[in-house]
Amino acid sequence: MKPQTKQVLGWLKAGNTLTSRQAQKLFGIDRLASRIGELRDAGHTVITTMIRVRKSNIGRYSMEAM
Repeated sequence: MKPQTKQVLGWLKAGNTLTSRQAQKLFGIDRLASRIGELRDAGHTVITTMIRVRKSNIGRYSMEAM
């Protein structure tokens, strides 16, 4: 698993949510959707919730509480 993917996994497992903009600011990740895809391919359940931000829809990622 790539280091950035591990960062995202740790963040989501801690109960946080993450958008592309947050991923860029927090971790320097430009392609969050690719990292989410890697997590899903590895068997993790990642939930995508579409939210409205300044007339645009963006994805907010989360994991169910364990």
